[in-house]
Amino acid sequence: MSAGVPAAAGAELPRRVVGPLAQTDVLRFAGACGDFNPLHHDRAVAARAGFAAPVAMGQMTAGIVAAWITDWCGVERLRDLEVRFLAPVLVGDTLTLTGGVESDEDGRGTAPLAVEGSTGDTVVLTARAVIGPTPAPETTERSRT
Repeated sequence: MSAGVPAAAGAELPRRVVGPLAQTDVLRFAGACGDFNPLHHDRAVAARAGFAAPVAMGQMTAGIVAAWITDWCGVERLRDLEVRFLAPVLVGDTLTLTGGVESDEDGRGTAPLAVEGSTGDTVVLTARAVIGPTPAPETTERSRT
């Protein structure tokens, strides 16, 4: 990788701790994505569903992961991101993200990442991402004049 991104096999992403997630965080995200399911903001509904607190949206959690990766390598380098949710993230939880570069020998100048998110001792998500070199700027007729 160029521009100082340490994408050699075995390189670790800087650990990130996010939270504790506040109800306000979840409500702001609900406004942005339009997901007003009461499971995400109503404690009584969450309790009836068996949760100790409202549940953060999966999209929100995936967005936190994507932001962490792109803060490290740059948004222009993120080629692919797959997230697998293993357990809910609740309001009040603190999410810890760790990960690293699995390999740098795929022949395309890209590097696969393995990522894990946890709250306490519970792994709540795993993710795989692929980062690549910065794309060359596009040349258009307008930019040539």
